[in-house]
Amino acid sequence: MTTRLLTSEASGNARPDAIIVGIIEGAEGPELAPGAELIDEALGGILISALTTLDATGKAGETTKIATGPLLSAAPDPSGTAARPQTEGASLTVAPLIVAVGLGRPAAGHAASEPGPGFDLELLRRAAGAAVRAIVGMPAKPVRNGLDSGAAVYRIALALPARNEAEAEAVALGGLLGGYAFSRYRTTVAAPPSAELTLVGDGVPTAATAHRAQALADAVALVRDLVNTGPSDLVPATLADEAERVAAARGLDVEVLDEKALAEGGYGGILAVGQGSMHPPRLVRLSYRHPDATKTVVFAGKGITFDSGGLSLKPPKSMEHMKSDMAGAAAVLGAMQAISELKPAVNVIAYLPTAENMPGGRAQRPADVITIYGGKTVEVLNTDAEGRLVLADALARSGADSPDLLVDIATLTGAQSVALGRRIAGVMANDDAVRDGIVESARRAGEAFWPMPLPDELRTGLDSDVADLANISQDRSGGMLVGGLFLREFVPAGVRWAHLDIAGPAFNEDPAHGYTPKGGTGAAARTLAQVAQDVADGLL
Repeated sequence: MTTRLLTSEASGNARPDAIIVGIIEGAEGPELAPGAELIDEALGGILISALTTLDATGKAGETTKIATGPLLSAAPDPSGTAARPQTEGASLTVAPLIVAVGLGRPAAGHAASEPGPGFDLELLRRAAGAAVRAIVGMPAKPVRNGLDSGAAVYRIALALPARNEAEAEAVALGGLLGGYAFSRYRTTVAAPPSAELTLVGDGVPTAATAHRAQALADAVALVRDLVNTGPSDLVPATLADEAERVAAARGLDVEVLDEKALAEGGYGGILAVGQGSMHPPRLVRLSYRHPDATKTVVFAGKGITFDSGGLSLKPPKSMEHMKSDMAGAAAVLGAMQAISELKPAVNVIAYLPTAENMPGGRAQRPADVITIYGGKTVEVLNTDAEGRLVLADALARSGADSPDLLVDIATLTGAQSVALGRRIAGVMANDDAVRDGIVESARRAGEAFWPMPLPDELRTGLDSDVADLANISQDRSGGMLVGGLFLREFVPAGVRWAHLDIAGPAFNEDPAHGYTPKGGTGAAARTLAQVAQDVADGLL
């Protein structure tokens, strides 16, 4: 399913199927948020009373649906005739549905309806996403002129607070993300219709803002699609093909190394992880160049298309969502697509080391010693700690690119979600300023990352009796941090580096919330795109 943001010109005078307004959790009940005034005016000022009757509170994320027919019948006629006032709001009320979404309580000491500090941007994203999701998730098709039109597209008008470009972008992006649905495998259940979104009132975004919101939403949708695809349909070669498709469409340079080229190049980590599968591994390298760039960023994303654990086999329950173990590589690919659209003045190189970790007859064994790109040796004590092995090759290889910043991203450890839960990712780095800068980039992008340490005392747990280091520590304490310490061993000397562990946020096993669907979330694609922009702007 596709969701598109239309400009006012593109939408023309088309009447929407639904209108979204915001309400605030007031001291004495729900209150209208900025943007809803015209809708309320066209209804004769009875919107709040209708919402109160339906027990709406304005609590953040709460959605309340209203059929407009009864409201139009009950609304007083200010002109004294049968004609409704011909305002923008009046034209919108011909939509058969209004969805009010809660924005929570306004900041202390500030009425949200007054000029001043804007709404929290992530709150607006989530509210817009929840409201759009509530509409496109309905079983009925869009209704036009009181009849089921059978239309394949919902036309949705967003009359949410958007008093500046930042708020307008947040509303647009949240709505676009909330309209996502994955329907590739549906045969007996009808897929939700696509959606066309238009911001109305004072919140019409500039063309640049609309373009940015659409580019980011498309990138996230790409990541979600890849993560949600069944593992038999997304093997390493398929993921490499998808990267080549994106590169061709977006003008990116691309190189794909197959198993023969990997062997010739000495990529021992990727080969070892992939050797137990009938689907051989790949290493994809993408590059974006800007003529005014003075700095280079390298992204590396873990691309395990399915993780059985190898011979260190996972329990069956733990394998159910291991199609998502390539979410790091997908996030990098999505970010590269967005970067090619947004064109920050920075050079960006991306590595997607991808393999399928299976327990075949040729699979690597516990106690095997492998040689990573560049010559460092690793004793493999647990074949289920495989993501760090494929990333080690990519990190070591990145030295030839002379990056000013190196960022790897992975669904690396179950310990990450134990420590931070399923909605917050961890950030580790070899430089505290880099770590904190990545956290700030993520905040601006609307994603939750938390700074984590890399305690040197945990490094001794990776000592090996026979190799340069082992791939796991015998001490299970601090598993997320130990994973970061392992990767740090392969960072080129003098390079600023950060490691992003997104094991929890990459896949949502709980009910959908805000703009986040069940399944693949698209985590970190927006953050990586923001990191590229922040490097271009000298902020990182």
